[in-house]
Amino acid sequence: MSSEGLHAPRERLSEETLNLHHAIASLIEEMEAVDWYRQRADDCADPALKEILLHNMREEMEHACMVLEWMRRNSKDFAAMLEEFVYSEGDIAHHGD
Repeated sequence: MSSEGLHAPRERLSEETLNLHHAIASLIEEMEAVDWYRQRADDCADPALKEILLHNMREEMEHACMVLEWMRRNSKDFAAMLEEFVYSEGDIAHHGD
């Protein structure tokens, strides 16, 4: 998995690249946690536990959004893509064709 380590020697990577790597790895982990909590909630028969799991899922979404916002503020490339696609109207899959 790409979040487990670097693909180039650390000493050859810029601080910017390392910071973005940390953000991307964290975003992946947060999104996985969203998926896990959602699956557990769907599979849970106890209503109180289900609500707790969904609450936890939403907290992981919050964390993912915080990282995504950091990426927007610190990467011009991500900022441009987010501006183009997030909250946009129309077909996303064939955008720019």
